[in-house]
Amino acid sequence: MTTELPVRFIQAHDLGRPAGYSHAAEVTGGRTVYISGQIALDDHGNVVGADDFEAQARQVFRNLGHVLAAAGLDFGAVVKLTIFLTDMQDIAAFRRVRDEFVNTAAPPASSAVQVAGLVRPELRVEVEAIAVGP
Repeated sequence: MTTELPVRFIQAHDLGRPAGYSHAAEVTGGRTVYISGQIALDDHGNVVGADDFEAQARQVFRNLGHVLAAAGLDFGAVVKLTIFLTDMQDIAAFRRVRDEFVNTAAPPASSAVQVAGLVRPELRVEVEAIAVGP
């Protein structure tokens, strides 16, 4: 999608440049789409990558992509990600996968939280998103 979005990504220079995310995203118009947390399930409800964190993360982002497409958007419209990890040691692998999907020059605002568990015990990551369209 090449449409100019009504979004400005903000870096607070007094805080230093964060790696892979923006401090804030200012939305000045358009429509907002709130995407429920996506997990590593395929279209038949089977867990993808039960023992492979990166496979799970890629499936999560593929699922986010399907939801974005259903809303007529793509990853360029994402202004905020919330990441839920069962083990914070997976954060580096998560970032590698995330960077395959988001615009790393103007990355979305993000939060990462370690949780005790997700809806299924074999799941290790869940991501929800906020996107803005014209």
